[in-house]
Amino acid sequence: MLLFHALRQAWEEGFSFSKLRADLMSGITVGVVAIPLGMALAIAVGVPPQHGLYTVIVAGLLAALFGGSRFNITGPTAAFVVILLPITQQYGLSGLMLATLMSGVILVLMGMLRLGQLVAYVPYPVTTGFTAGIGLVIAFLQLKDLLGLQVATNPVHFPEKVMAYAHAMPTVNGADALVGLATIAIFIGWAKLKTRIPPHVVALVVGTVMALVLNQMSGIHVGLLGEKFQYHIGDVIGQGIPQVLPQFSLIWEQPSFSWDLVVELLPAAFTIAMLGCIESLLCAVVADGMTGKKHNPDAELVGQGIANMVVPFFGGIPATAAIARTATNIRAGAFSPVSAIIHALFVLAAMLVLAPMLSYVPMSALAGLLIMVAWNMSEAPHFVHTLKVAPRRDVAVLLTCFSLTVVFDMVVAVVVGLLLAGVLFIQRIASLTTVAKVESHPHLELGDDVVVYDINGPLFFAASEKAFAVIDNTPGDTRAVVLDFSDVTTIDITAIHALEAAIDRIRHYPVFFYGAVPHVVAKLSQAGVLVGENIALVADDASLRSQLAQNADNVSVQESTPSPVSLYTADTGA
Repeated sequence: MLLFHALRQAWEEGFSFSKLRADLMSGITVGVVAIPLGMALAIAVGVPPQHGLYTVIVAGLLAALFGGSRFNITGPTAAFVVILLPITQQYGLSGLMLATLMSGVILVLMGMLRLGQLVAYVPYPVTTGFTAGIGLVIAFLQLKDLLGLQVATNPVHFPEKVMAYAHAMPTVNGADALVGLATIAIFIGWAKLKTRIPPHVVALVVGTVMALVLNQMSGIHVGLLGEKFQYHIGDVIGQGIPQVLPQFSLIWEQPSFSWDLVVELLPAAFTIAMLGCIESLLCAVVADGMTGKKHNPDAELVGQGIANMVVPFFGGIPATAAIARTATNIRAGAFSPVSAIIHALFVLAAMLVLAPMLSYVPMSALAGLLIMVAWNMSEAPHFVHTLKVAPRRDVAVLLTCFSLTVVFDMVVAVVVGLLLAGVLFIQRIASLTTVAKVESHPHLELGDDVVVYDINGPLFFAASEKAFAVIDNTPGDTRAVVLDFSDVTTIDITAIHALEAAIDRIRHYPVFFYGAVPHVVAKLSQAGVLVGENIALVADDASLRSQLAQNADNVSVQESTPSPVSLYTADTGA
């Protein structure tokens, strides 16, 4: 039932010709946006631009067919750039496609194991931090093509890239910089007009026309896509993008394939799968908020996994749902996954028809386009606002994830961010757990010689030792001790051990456990805490009053009451 979930949902809601027409228009609209982004993102990860288009076509089609979100648009995304570029630099295109296949298998397994809800456990400061960090890194990496820099080396780590780009600043190409900056300015200006024509298309067309005009002038040259990339199909060598269908090939027939390579790429594949999972499900959540519909997270993981398993056999790279393209799809009036299918078919048709024209797209214009994508992805104004209003602990997590993403990579950032967020969460919850000596019971007059300890909150490893230390201060003239457990929601073995140590220190007094909920009683009983002399469990005020009265008459608690568990059962009627 995980397959074709979104298609079945749309069909059951009622599909009509008018809705098909809406899907057709929205699919064409988002397809126009996907063409330049597919090329630019492929170039950003170090592979020829046609591989980005292959990804849009194959992965976009399969994810729409098999996925669990009616509106997600799948393809290469900016978030993958900082992960995929090092893989391409070290293992080449064949290694990247192998890692894509492996990540697809992981995603399918995650969906089949119903792990789609796990993304809800990733804290907001973690996702915001690494997303902003990725946006900064992507924007910086585009400076090479935006300014036409001649960079002598191509280091992997960001600090080294900063130094390499700084040394290359004297090689700035003024014509490239003019076209790139004009593309950015037009994108920003056109976006403010809020027309139905996407700013990506207008900015890229104007940038291309500018480059063609400048190249006609003597002494001025703007680098074009067709000059940088070549393709080989049989004995044919061409410039730019091949005007053919994606070609099927087996990854394991590549000369570099080996089982040692599979093992070596497994961590990278896991990283790709985790990021694909997070971004696709977050995108689906955004789409649900915009449409009022509900996606199936496990079905979406299966759909994304199938797409990433198949796309490498057609020359594609890792794909995931893209929030910006999905939002464009929804605003254009999409009703069902048919829109995403049409978007993939439109890109296929455009590639077959317009491939020679795409060779004239300037590299600096594509770089400018990616800088705007990175800016929108990072949500910089929202990032700054979060720094101003969020609690200091969350700000610490946010800045840690941001910094580690920039300096190292997203994997380190997410792992450290989750650990830091977990530690701070434990600290925050532990501060809510208290054990306080109260002057009198809130419901009963027990007398000055009965000490009541009011226990509040979850008793777990981070809170138990400090909380139970209060019990050491029990006065010497005490007749009985009441431990009010009515506000204890849970207890773990560390807290049970600390409780036993605390009871040992006051065992010469009668100790009454008051109002514990059944699952806490079960854990205490299983651990043997409720067994022994001077230990009794009382469920309500009447039982507590009765036991204290018997104790006042110098009657042994153990002789005058049934066993703790049976007493609790009798008192509650359970």
